[in-house]
Amino acid sequence: MRRKEPVTSSEYTFSVLIEPCAEEGGYVVTFPAIPDLATQGETLDEARRMAEDCLRCYLEGRRKDGLPLPESEQHNQVPIGSAVTVKLQAV
Repeated sequence: MRRKEPVTSSEYTFSVLIEPCAEEGGYVVTFPAIPDLATQGETLDEARRMAEDCLRCYLEGRRKDGLPLPESEQHNQVPIGSAVTVKLQAV
């Protein structure tokens, strides 16, 4: 008999800065709290989706490699730009 256990998750929220790309078009997304992390999208909606995917992959990769996760930012007000929240399944 298989035992069913609830799958838990943790939420992580980070500020993002979404800037238009003058030369190529589209938008570049950076994470001020994670300087080496960036992505892009052709539209604002795509840029936001790519930011969520980029952040999720980054956090899951660090966790898989046994590295500490950066502290999630708490937002009472949305900063300039926007914020991205992702959920990671518990290990």
